[in-house]
Amino acid sequence: MKNKNLSFMTQAAMIAAIYVVLTYIFAPFSFGEVQVRISEALTILPIFTPAAIPGLFVGCLIGNILGGAILPDIVFGSIATLIGAFFTWKLREQKPVVATLPPIISNIIIVPFVLRYGYGVTLPIPFMMLTVGIGEVISCTVLGLIVYGALKKYKGTLFHTA
Repeated sequence: MKNKNLSFMTQAAMIAAIYVVLTYIFAPFSFGEVQVRISEALTILPIFTPAAIPGLFVGCLIGNILGGAILPDIVFGSIATLIGAFFTWKLREQKPVVATLPPIISNIIIVPFVLRYGYGVTLPIPFMMLTVGIGEVISCTVLGLIVYGALKKYKGTLFHTA
């Protein structure tokens, strides 16, 4: 039991660290009303391990803090990632493309309101839903499925005890 908990925490911490690094490295297009957050490709990982749920949440939280986000963005942006990760895990038995939908949907619903009421962006909310959605589809579906394809044959090795 102790090894299982240690493995879970290690996997979560590593996923968080990778998320933070990707967000920070690609910061110029990880924030704003038109964004493609490369780190969101990792939202496919709950298919492999439930440790990805807290890992993605903490990674997004830290990435938003280091990226200079304001408090509503830090809180609600991270919650959007948490919701997406949780429901991706719930859909882990479905086709991988279906499991990419929760983070897309949660970010489409939450992030435009953060942009409007937190940052004062005056673009119409439906337009920001579209731009955030396009960025999320690129990150979560296109890049996420590439990550899935690269990791699926190593699932038993990389994620066996969490």
